This record gives sequence, structure tokens and C-alpha cells, in this order.
Amino acid sequence: MSADTFNLEILADGTVKLTTDKVSAANHKNADELLAFLAKQLGGAQTTQKRGHTHSHAHEHEHEHEHE
Repeated sequence: MSADTFNLEILADGTVKLTTDKVSAANHKNADELLAFLAKQLGGAQTTQKRGHTHSHAHEHEHEHEHE
């Protein structure tokens, strides 16, 4: 997903799940308003969870030490 793209899912139990990787500063308020609107219209509990990094880095290093 790119910035300002939302993925909306309706899960088997009826829960609505909204996912995005990043929201631009220009649209952050709009995103908050969308979440508030959905919570009001759908009722029930609202949970917000930051996703953290969407990628990882692995580094391997080999060292040889000679002892006399």
C-alpha cells in the first residue's frame, strides 16, 4: 500500500478492519475523521494499533581472530 491508501475489510465476525501503511500529513485529520465516523455509525468498541515497521533488516558479520 502507498501513502493515503486505506484497505477496508469486513471480517467473518462482522468486525470492520481498516489498515494503512502511512497517511500523509495533509490527510491525517481526514483519516482521524473517517475513523471517528465509522466508529459512530457502526457502534461497538474501536481499537487503534500502530503497525510499526513494514520491513526488516538482517545483518550477518563474520570475524576471524588470530591468537598467538
